[in-house]
Amino acid sequence: MTELVVRTLPSPSGVQGPGPDTYKGWLFKWTNYLKGYQRRWFVLSNGLLSYYRYVHCVSVDAHEERSRLSARVTLLCHPFHRARTQAEMAHTCRGTITLATVHIEIGDTYHFVLTSGGRSYHLKAYAEGECQRWVSALQQAKANATQMMPHSDDSGDEGPLAQPDRALIQGALKTLASKLEDLSTCNELIGKHGAALQRSLSELEDLRTPTDGADKLKTVNERATLFRITSNAMINACQDFVDLAETHSRRWQRVLQYEREQRHHLEETIEQLAKQHNNLERAWREAPSTHNKGAERTPEGESSEENEDIEFFDAMEDSPAFITVPAEDHSQNRHLSINQSVTSGSLSSNWSQGDNDSSGSYLRRGRRRRIPDKPNYSLNLWSIMKNCIGKELSKIPMPVNFNEPLSMLQRLTEDLEYSELLDRAARCDSSLEQMCLVSAFSVSSYSTTIHRTGKPFNPLLGETYELDRVEEYGYRSICEQISHHPPAAAHHVISQRGWTLWQEITIDSKFRGKYISIMPLGNIHLKFHASGNHYVWSKVTSTVHNIIVGKLWIDQSGDIIIVNHRTKDTCHLKFSPYSYFSRDVPRKVTGVVMDGEGSAHYILSGTWDDKMESAKIIESSHGCGGSEGKQKTVYQTGPPQLLWKKYSLPENAENMHFFSSLALTLNEPEDGVAPTDSRLRPDQRLMEAGLWDEANAEKQRLEERQRLERRKREAQANLALEEGKEVERYQPMWFEKRTDTETGETSYVYRGGYWEAKDRQDWNQCSAIF
Repeated sequence: MTELVVRTLPSPSGVQGPGPDTYKGWLFKWTNYLKGYQRRWFVLSNGLLSYYRYVHCVSVDAHEERSRLSARVTLLCHPFHRARTQAEMAHTCRGTITLATVHIEIGDTYHFVLTSGGRSYHLKAYAEGECQRWVSALQQAKANATQMMPHSDDSGDEGPLAQPDRALIQGALKTLASKLEDLSTCNELIGKHGAALQRSLSELEDLRTPTDGADKLKTVNERATLFRITSNAMINACQDFVDLAETHSRRWQRVLQYEREQRHHLEETIEQLAKQHNNLERAWREAPSTHNKGAERTPEGESSEENEDIEFFDAMEDSPAFITVPAEDHSQNRHLSINQSVTSGSLSSNWSQGDNDSSGSYLRRGRRRRIPDKPNYSLNLWSIMKNCIGKELSKIPMPVNFNEPLSMLQRLTEDLEYSELLDRAARCDSSLEQMCLVSAFSVSSYSTTIHRTGKPFNPLLGETYELDRVEEYGYRSICEQISHHPPAAAHHVISQRGWTLWQEITIDSKFRGKYISIMPLGNIHLKFHASGNHYVWSKVTSTVHNIIVGKLWIDQSGDIIIVNHRTKDTCHLKFSPYSYFSRDVPRKVTGVVMDGEGSAHYILSGTWDDKMESAKIIESSHGCGGSEGKQKTVYQTGPPQLLWKKYSLPENAENMHFFSSLALTLNEPEDGVAPTDSRLRPDQRLMEAGLWDEANAEKQRLEERQRLERRKREAQANLALEEGKEVERYQPMWFEKRTDTETGETSYVYRGGYWEAKDRQDWNQCSAIF
């Protein structure tokens, strides 16, 4: 019979193994968010760190087992028939970490992290001394393993493979085929022995007399042993296959890169031919008499210079002279390849760049130019976030250390930093030119987020924020928090320069472990008073990366479709997500403006953190099929016109939360505002002053008060239900629900009365929320 023994090692300390590079012992390993840290037995040997749940000791007759298997399986199983300890370790191994490429990071409270191949292992020791011994042993093993690595195949300094070594590749493929054959053999034997084991178990269940039980039980044990040995052989063959594939993966990656570059050069050559063909066609159309003479001379002067600037090309990622835009024609999967030409006329004077200087101008009325420097507080983010995977960000209790001293209402108002774009759009006679400026405005609202990794304060229910810039920029803005869970805010802006903007935004945010996704839900409405053009669009997804480890950085990704409901003009903007392997410009935005009939008129290009440009389409033609068999439309465009350029940040912005000139003034105290205004929120003011401990205490008080108010409203609602009365839902102070007659959308819009109440200084209806 097979003997099964479970041994528990009582000593928590690591022990030195028989070899000089061997170290063993118990450690706690982080498993998941349900079970937390679990004790595992770790073995460090030959540059590998393996871990086990517990130790099995199985005693079997190796010679008897080998006689029952084919010669092929005997060879596969041979490594499992060594010393008793090796067999039991292999049977219970839960994972292996290669130390040659691992990164070792020492934490606090006996904690250290091993990172390898994009995966992190969080480990804890029993005591500080034991943690130090493990780290020293791991670092020494890593150094030894690094010295043993073959640098010829794995060096990242090698250039692309000039010509693939076909003999080596064919040899590797032949070896992989052999390993696959081994796996196939093992698979057949596992099926065979598994069926035999199942039959033996069935026969054992059907026994009626106890005398036959001993023989049947022996048969079951023998067949179970065969099944286990075959399974181990299968595992060994799988490991060999994986090891071999990893060994050759680097070479194959270089081969793949070589093939990609070859395709890249071929596509460039084809596009050059298309360019020359187009030049010949244009020259023939413009000067047919010259070509009738046999093209004896090359045209000189302006026509020659013009032809030199005309290019047609494919959508290659590393070319700075064009952009790629997905076509809106759903009947064909097309790509638009756009290039610059110098043959179009200029834009209308009302649509030119105008006063868009790069210095910023939000300081005209002597408004403040700085705030106190951000204190240097350290905090362990992992201790807060490790139990919040999958939760909404608004429901995670966060200290002010991760905030910035602005509320979400103020961040919404910050979208108006480039309101002059809307002022210029209001003066446009062409709805298509107006659409270009509205599109640039929708992109400009993300320019302030590039360095802003701090989380804005979640507004309290009923909290408001006003921004009166009538004297400087002609507009007034009012925001109100209309819901707490889910967090939602309503915003209304009216400008004396010919436009009104309103929106209702609900923030849906999820913590995904390594990153946070922030998804604003709801539409933004913009209406111009003179023309009646009504534009509607929504926001893209914002993602904050490296939440736990590394430097925080923000990306914007997704599509924005802007629709003019009066003329049916559209603009499709694409925010390209950042990719380490892409040759595109980071934070790239591309777009195409179309009229109501689907004809393209303008191409937009730029980045959401710097600038946006537009180019008028002069001519379009159908090009040859591009990559992946997709048909393209080639657009010839005029010179680009600058629509928007980001203002430079104020001096010392890196110590002031990277606030822009407008953001520095948003929390500046002002007289006469409502008692619910974000400027009066005490925890936010304390944080701005650098008193973070006091701010955390005040934040906790406000949140607890808000929870009590919510429970009170819930109790009143339950009482009303029990009495059969109608439940009174929370009603915002300055906004009410209405249905838009043009779009059919129901949302909260401004009901009026705020500015009149401010003129009278009558705030009796406002709640004391602070």
